[in-house]
Amino acid sequence: MVRLRLQRKGRKKAPFYHIVVADQRAKRDGRFIERIGSYNPMTKPATIELDREKAFEWLNKGAQPTNTVRAILRFKGVMYRKHLMKGVAKGALTEDQAMAKYQEWIDGKDAKIAERVAVTKKEKEALLAKIQGTAPVIVEEPVVEETPEEVAETPAEDAPATEDAPVAEDTPAEENKDDNAEG
Repeated sequence: MVRLRLQRKGRKKAPFYHIVVADQRAKRDGRFIERIGSYNPMTKPATIELDREKAFEWLNKGAQPTNTVRAILRFKGVMYRKHLMKGVAKGALTEDQAMAKYQEWIDGKDAKIAERVAVTKKEKEALLAKIQGTAPVIVEEPVVEETPEEVAETPAEDAPATEDAPVAEDTPAEENKDDNAEG
């Protein structure tokens, strides 16, 4: 039986996969009939390159995907196309209507993926800026000046201490307590 499956590449703890069409009896990384794509789970979001036409042809010929490859095919829309073509065979849709629905779905999916890539890129830039130590942009608030009437209304407790009153200085132990209380 012919299967659509992953062929592991890459080094230890850094996997990279080729999506291949292979005989079921062949070894995992052994002989294959045709390479139809690649899958890199180490990127965020995972990078999937797939020849949708070849994958669809092999599915129609009877090739069985493994569970992981089935999920990849579903994500890339190949399984949706197969579903639509069953509707065409039954007469529920015309081929033009099915291809229009399929293309609309692909365009929407590509837009979502592009949005995810953009968000990830912004997160990565923010992380690099934090690591490199660039100062964050601080927006200064305008200074509000108090009128003499507001100053007169303040209670005596807020008034500055007189010169006769002793001023307590913080000892190192007290500073540590203050620091611990904040964090």
